[in-house]
Amino acid sequence: MAAWNTLGRGYNRAVTKIKPQESEAQGFHVHRGSGILTLIFSAGMTAWAAAPVLLPQPSQSDPEFKISGPQAGNAQPPSPAEMKTRTDELIANQHSDDQLVEQYEHVEREIDRSGGTEQKVLQDRTFRVVPTGTGTLRILLRENGKNADPADYRKQLQAWQDVLELALKPDDPREQSAYTKFEKKKRDRAEMVDSAREAFLQKWIGRETLYGHDCDVIQLDPNPNYHPHSLMQEAVTHFTAKAWVDHGSNQLVHGEARVIRDISVGGGILGKLYRGGVFSFDQAPVAPGVWFPVRYQYDFTGRKFLFTFEVHQVVQSNQYRRVGPPREALATVQNEIASGKIVTADP
Repeated sequence: MAAWNTLGRGYNRAVTKIKPQESEAQGFHVHRGSGILTLIFSAGMTAWAAAPVLLPQPSQSDPEFKISGPQAGNAQPPSPAEMKTRTDELIANQHSDDQLVEQYEHVEREIDRSGGTEQKVLQDRTFRVVPTGTGTLRILLRENGKNADPADYRKQLQAWQDVLELALKPDDPREQSAYTKFEKKKRDRAEMVDSAREAFLQKWIGRETLYGHDCDVIQLDPNPNYHPHSLMQEAVTHFTAKAWVDHGSNQLVHGEARVIRDISVGGGILGKLYRGGVFSFDQAPVAPGVWFPVRYQYDFTGRKFLFTFEVHQVVQSNQYRRVGPPREALATVQNEIASGKIVTADP
């Protein structure tokens, strides 16, 4: 079952948590694109320097992407040397963002809808996502339009404080175990980003303006000669993707991926993610040189054991705020508990 959950879980999800506040769909954890979704685009971007530049005809993008106009007709394809330089910078930016996010909190709203032509909201929850030193913890702020009870919120703050205090005790066996697991997840992700240059065949499509950013548009298709060595690497080969990369900062602005072949877990016995699933996410600058996700969308069907499930979820993230490493974050939560302050879900 751990392998099944790995497909959608980002390394900075709740390694330590107060209670089961994770977003599950029949046990399949889809949440946070810094899992498989982000890795697809990170891996594809690292392929820039490993493949020749091809120039297909520009495709018409979905209007919801808010593209002000394609610029492919005026832009020239990057040279191999420029590709190499930009690839190195993109990888460095991704690693930097991954490290910095461990010191930020943010507010996250999850909206789950039914399938079909007339989608209905099934669940609408808003969380305060806070760092723990070995992952993140989600504090419930609002559920289906109702604010969290102040007493419950205070209990959740106390739980955050307890976890941070434990993080400052490196000799405690519980902290040692949590830290070891967390570091392994970070290493696995970093190795995936660094080693996945061969996972995709890529095409530089051109330049487009998206959300006010001048972007290079890259088409990513699975490389048939790529030989994966892990479950995550194998899952990547089942996707085709498209990415918009900010030309000036070499940061990912928007990405979308589609499942083109069923993804089986445990030989298909444990479950399967069906072909046709669509994933997308957006990133934006939250501080100079720092870009974090601001929106995810998941639309897919799958099977866990004998039971079919369907997921239609939008996750919106905002109010990023640096709280620092555990010692600094501990001071923050102690002050909040003393003051009785309640963080709201509104910007």
